[in-house]
Amino acid sequence: MNFEGLDPGLAEYAPAMHSALDPVLDAHLNPSLLQNVELDPEGVALEALPVQESVHIMEGVYSELHSVVAEVGVPVSVSHFDLHEEMLWVGSHGGHATSFFGPALERYSSFQVNGSDDIRQIQSLENGILFLTKNNLKYMARGGLIIFDYLLDESDDMHSLLLTDSSTLLVGGLQNHILEIDLNTVQETQKYAVETPGVTIMRQTNRFFFCGHTSGKVSLRDLRTFKVEHEFDAFSGSLSDFDVHGNLLAACGFSSRLTGLACDRFLKVYDLRMMRAITPLQVHVDPAFLRFIPTYTSRLAIISQSGQCQFCEPTGLANPADIFHVNPVGPLLMTFDVSASKQALAFGDSEGCVHLWTDSPEPSFNPYSRETEFALPCLVDSLPPLDWSQDLLPLSLIPVPLTTDTLLSDWPAANSAPAPRRAPPVDAEILRTMKKVGFIGYAPNPRTRLRNQIPYRLKESDNEFDNFSQVTESPIGREEEPHLHMVSKKYRKVTIKYSKLGLEDFDFKHYNKTLFAGLEPHIPNAYCNCMIQVLYFLEPVRCLIQNHLCQKEFCLACELGFLFHMLDLSRGDPCQGSNFLRAFRTIPEASALGLILADSDEASGKGNLARLIQRWNRFILTQLHQDMQELEVPQAYRGAGGSSFCSSGDSVIGQLFSCEMENCSLCRCGSETVRASSTLLFTLSYPEDKTGKNCDFAQVLKRSICLEQNTQAWCDNCEKYQPTIQTRNICHLPDILVINCEVNSLKEADFWRMQAEVAFKMAMKKHGGEISKSKEFALADWKELGSPEGMLMCPSIEELKNVWLPFSIRMKMTKNKGLDVCNWTDGDEMQWGPARAEEEHGVYVYDLMATVVHILDSRTGGSLVAHIKVGETYHQRKEGVTHQQWYLFNDFLIEPIDKHEAVQFDMNWKVPAILYYIKRNLNSKYNLNIKNPIEASVLLAEASLARKQRKTHTTFIPLMLNEMPQVGDLVGLDAEFVTLNEEEAELRSDGTKSTIKPSQMSVARITCVRGQGPNEGIPFIDDYISTQEQVVDYLTQYSGIKPGDLDAKISSKHLTTLKSTYLKLRFLIDIGVKFVGHGLQKDFRVINLMVPKDQVLDTVYLFHMPRKRMISLRFLAWYFLDLKIQGETHDSIEDARTALQLYRKYLELSKNGTEPESFHKVLKGLYEKGRKMDWKVPEPEGQTSPKNAAVFSSVLAL
Repeated sequence: MNFEGLDPGLAEYAPAMHSALDPVLDAHLNPSLLQNVELDPEGVALEALPVQESVHIMEGVYSELHSVVAEVGVPVSVSHFDLHEEMLWVGSHGGHATSFFGPALERYSSFQVNGSDDIRQIQSLENGILFLTKNNLKYMARGGLIIFDYLLDESDDMHSLLLTDSSTLLVGGLQNHILEIDLNTVQETQKYAVETPGVTIMRQTNRFFFCGHTSGKVSLRDLRTFKVEHEFDAFSGSLSDFDVHGNLLAACGFSSRLTGLACDRFLKVYDLRMMRAITPLQVHVDPAFLRFIPTYTSRLAIISQSGQCQFCEPTGLANPADIFHVNPVGPLLMTFDVSASKQALAFGDSEGCVHLWTDSPEPSFNPYSRETEFALPCLVDSLPPLDWSQDLLPLSLIPVPLTTDTLLSDWPAANSAPAPRRAPPVDAEILRTMKKVGFIGYAPNPRTRLRNQIPYRLKESDNEFDNFSQVTESPIGREEEPHLHMVSKKYRKVTIKYSKLGLEDFDFKHYNKTLFAGLEPHIPNAYCNCMIQVLYFLEPVRCLIQNHLCQKEFCLACELGFLFHMLDLSRGDPCQGSNFLRAFRTIPEASALGLILADSDEASGKGNLARLIQRWNRFILTQLHQDMQELEVPQAYRGAGGSSFCSSGDSVIGQLFSCEMENCSLCRCGSETVRASSTLLFTLSYPEDKTGKNCDFAQVLKRSICLEQNTQAWCDNCEKYQPTIQTRNICHLPDILVINCEVNSLKEADFWRMQAEVAFKMAMKKHGGEISKSKEFALADWKELGSPEGMLMCPSIEELKNVWLPFSIRMKMTKNKGLDVCNWTDGDEMQWGPARAEEEHGVYVYDLMATVVHILDSRTGGSLVAHIKVGETYHQRKEGVTHQQWYLFNDFLIEPIDKHEAVQFDMNWKVPAILYYIKRNLNSKYNLNIKNPIEASVLLAEASLARKQRKTHTTFIPLMLNEMPQVGDLVGLDAEFVTLNEEEAELRSDGTKSTIKPSQMSVARITCVRGQGPNEGIPFIDDYISTQEQVVDYLTQYSGIKPGDLDAKISSKHLTTLKSTYLKLRFLIDIGVKFVGHGLQKDFRVINLMVPKDQVLDTVYLFHMPRKRMISLRFLAWYFLDLKIQGETHDSIEDARTALQLYRKYLELSKNGTEPESFHKVLKGLYEKGRKMDWKVPEPEGQTSPKNAAVFSSVLAL
């Protein structure tokens, strides 16, 4: 090696040192780079990487001065130079904060800020440090004492803060608002709405607030009003960082590409004087962070996550010679900050190391820093020891210095909080025997404890807790406990919080940010929600069910088709399967199988949900198979018979799910009996061997399908019961393979756990050292993702844990009716080719489509969730994109997940129940067209179920053929309801009422009136709905329904079934009419209909001002129409007509919506009049109603 031209000081090293350097130095490096640098022969310690004093740092050129480990292995999330003292603050992903003093990076303080969330931003103040986490703002002294702890809303996801002055703070995040907090009072003083949510970076100048959004935009806002003054659309993908200096704004980010987001190497630069973009600056690194470092010029520092740093002028050209490299211990740089003096740069990497780069050997972080206070040295070693066994030993031997400072005993009350002992739980026997009188409970003393003595557990470690006994009811919005880490938030049971407005102000979007519809869980027997979702996302099943329509009143296939139609129309809003579950409760077989749960059993979790959902799975497939075999379809329900799915008595459910097989019984006498049969699903049969040997899932599946067992059976040859060998041979495989896992005991759970451990060990041996510990990739790995070679990346350790289930299986039918089953991987497909399975006769590949799992929770009996692989057609309809994605469906919580999560089963809390495998290219074998089976004939006249109804009592005139509604026609609608179950509520200690479970309503009367034409206002539907369920309250004062009106034996009304009236409304919705009514949202919810918003004209909202109360129909009719309605009881015909008249009045007052300002004045007068009259209509002198209004004279004439 040639050492010419190097510093002569290198000759002072021993020859042994040179041999150690030879393999390290790169021959392509310029030897002049080593000038003025001395290498340390002793190696580098892990705790800190100090640079020796002999190292010479060139003035004005940034070089690494020190590196130190903040927290080993925990990524650094944020770094910040203290603006008042010579300190550097570092926050980690584990919620830990560490401070370092001076350029030598001496550890000053270290403390925990948050137990679970990462620290997202740090801001130094005069008296302490502000730390921002996900939904918490904490102000702490530099030594670690808490000054205040401000909890934000649990639904917030904060990312940025900005100190506007010494006592005012702005906090922003992924929500659509920014909070202003007064640091003196520690209160929220203002909430600014943000049109573009996702504010992750905030800056300030003397002209504007600058907000950087995740969408790639930068908005400029007024300093006083916070209104948007200007907006720059910087990047099409996302924004990474930006900075402002003088009249220039520079930003870096990501651009959208066909393969996803890509780092843009062009920095966007904007002139704030002319508010326009100037020439973008092309750099030679992938920019992730940037800062202006103005010393003599407006230099920009651009940093990439791989550690490359480049300096350049924002209006000049980037020079590759200005690039230097930070050598992070971890693969990525996570944070970057510049000191106020511009003399120091701080970098934090993904392994917890902090690197300090400076442009001088003795830098200062601030131009004028105050002196830092240090702890007093310990004086214990210099004091004489005291013998505590001597009672007479005076304590005055310990010298106490005389001080005028505040003592620790003078701790201010503002910095302390009372921590009373937590009250022990009430004995379960007391709760069971308690009788309530009002809000006071009385119970006999069970005599299990001493009188007036309650044992307290003083230590938290003494508390015995079950792994599943403390799972919170809802994954979002509940207080976290330290031992809930086992069950992930998204898997916990979700509940709905009810308020005075019911569900109107409950934020379902917080739980579901997709466009797919969830299902509400508060309905009885809603444990099957996850299976309904699985059936819905099977494309052939969805199309088949929606094409079905029959005459049966309680047909599960029809009700499931109606529910699927609602899921199709929904754009992320949850649906409820109340009509389907009502029909389900009427099926005798469901009750006989124990599938109908009482409310008390469902609330207490007495039923085993895993067994229950597997029985429900078998029941629903059998029931749908039977319903699809109906041949005779009446004219009123014509359409199902002509479907592309149905053919001469054969059920498509059978074609999809049925597996044809032969059951052979061989007696020991030699006689053999063969019987043909079929099954819609299989149950896993586990081997008896409990050893830890490897047993593929394919082997267990083959054993379960081709089952062989010894049993006693009748032999015709021997004419008695004999031991026989029963075997099962497969003749035809189904298109959809349904498997009940039957993990109902510890024995099966241990088998799954053991096989997952064996599979994990084999995967570790197979991949060797290529497996990463986490899902974080190096920069080179990210670059390989776009190449064909990078598609098959090695999985991480987390992805291989608790996995035994394969994503695909391969089945082959042999000539002797045997079956070969094996696991099928992506590697096999690349080896044999994607079409190999279809080319060879009798070979099929099945892909995993859904898994239903039981989440264990001893308090509530657990819950059921589903992992579903949503296909391309569903994404195309909902989102306009074509791709496949795994999702978690937990009632109304829907969240995309990684595919490995669908097959990971931690048997401590996540137990598999049902598996669905589908054949490759299944959809291509079936016609997936949907033809609406509901025809106009449903609106024609029909007979009443009531025996005593007479024609003279008819309150409506059915539509004629020439009156059939068209698109855009108006229909007045009103519905009346009765109560099936009373509301369950509790009274809080502050006197407020909390709704636990809302009352269950059932529709009792539905009225539709004509909205135009010569017969306007005349009803064409006035159906009373017959119900077989017990009615708790008829609500006669509000509904007009009296006992006996819904009983077919004694009713004189036009009584119909719910299905018949439901079909009429579905036809009106499908044809495109517009419904006019008052409070239609609740009506459609109870009827269980999903109506597009553009087809609803609700007078509640037409005559409503923002942030004001809703106005009753009675008051609106009196004020605008001079009508006094709803005197003693409500009449749905009267209400529907009045709503139509109000809509006509709205069009008149607003000039068909063209003069909103004049209509706003009318609404102001309405609210002023309402407040004066306390929203009460004066008592009528002569009762008037829409029935004798002049506008409806044609009605009276008819």
